[in-house]
Amino acid sequence: MKYFIPQSFIEKAEKGIIGRPGILLSIYLLLSITVIAQDKSRMIAEERYISINGIEQWVTIHGDSSKPAILFIHGGPGSPISPYSEALFKEWEKDFVIVHWDQRGTGRTYGRQAPEEMTPDYLRSNPLTVSQMTNDGIAVSEYLLKRLGKRKVILFGTSWGSFLGVMMATQKPDLYAAYIGHSQIVRTVIDTTLYHTVYDMAEKAIDTTSLKILISIGKPPYEKARSVGQLMRVVKKYERAHSAPAPDAWFTEAPAYSNPKDNQHREEGDDYSFVYFVGDKNMGISSMVANINLLKDKLSFDVPVYFIQGNEDLLTPKENSRKYFDAITAPTKKYFLLPRAAHGFNEAVLESLYKICKGIQIN
Repeated sequence: MKYFIPQSFIEKAEKGIIGRPGILLSIYLLLSITVIAQDKSRMIAEERYISINGIEQWVTIHGDSSKPAILFIHGGPGSPISPYSEALFKEWEKDFVIVHWDQRGTGRTYGRQAPEEMTPDYLRSNPLTVSQMTNDGIAVSEYLLKRLGKRKVILFGTSWGSFLGVMMATQKPDLYAAYIGHSQIVRTVIDTTLYHTVYDMAEKAIDTTSLKILISIGKPPYEKARSVGQLMRVVKKYERAHSAPAPDAWFTEAPAYSNPKDNQHREEGDDYSFVYFVGDKNMGISSMVANINLLKDKLSFDVPVYFIQGNEDLLTPKENSRKYFDAITAPTKKYFLLPRAAHGFNEAVLESLYKICKGIQIN
């Protein structure tokens, strides 16, 4: 590498106008400026639609292009991370390329082909399926490798995204340096065990408001998505009560996403995706995950596997993820159980994720 040192500095040094320490300091400053300029030249910042399996889907790429890339598979489904990436992962961009993808039916991807009105007819004629979304995720991964000139990426999935992540990692392991599952879904999450768990908590707390809701909806399975939503609100209430909260600033949308149009598309996409996640018999929509059980057919991984589990997670409890973790085979596998963490992100979750990603060797 060639560095340019102005002739004026050399002449002044030769004439004794500046001494050796002075010219060494000047050279050091020039070299520092050059390195900073080179670092900036490696930074990538792209936010755009790409064509994935017949529709345009929203993908954001930020970070140092010379560093490992992490593809985030968000939860929900219908809960994109992209509007919150700056608050959550801005400091990570010096060490990684941070990639977010608004899945089919979510956020800006949903907004790109959103109907004038989301009706039951629209829902029925635009289904979401596990195989379809798995193929989308694989196509995004292949695009990312080509765009960044990399052999593999780190795959991270949270909640619903952890189920999708397992499907992607086991179907196309050659694309991934490792799979990291947070709040790992193993089997159907809405079941009588979850119902009884929160019912007992509400009864012990003499929480008449929650008990009234639980009694009104009864035990699962449910015919209406709305009933699942009511159960989920009680679940989240008790998770919040027993876990350390995330900083409020984490979930404030970046200015580019904080506008009526984006807000509407996130809200509608959340509803659309949720209906296909849990199903609604009255609308004739089957759940994507009603009968899943990864213990039956997704036990062999050809990539390192890491699980991050909140001790207070009710929706995807530690008993399920630990049983699955113990059953799988992988080149390397590690399980992290975090106290005072529930189903969502908090500081302990992101600290663990950062350490795991920093330790992954990409061959």
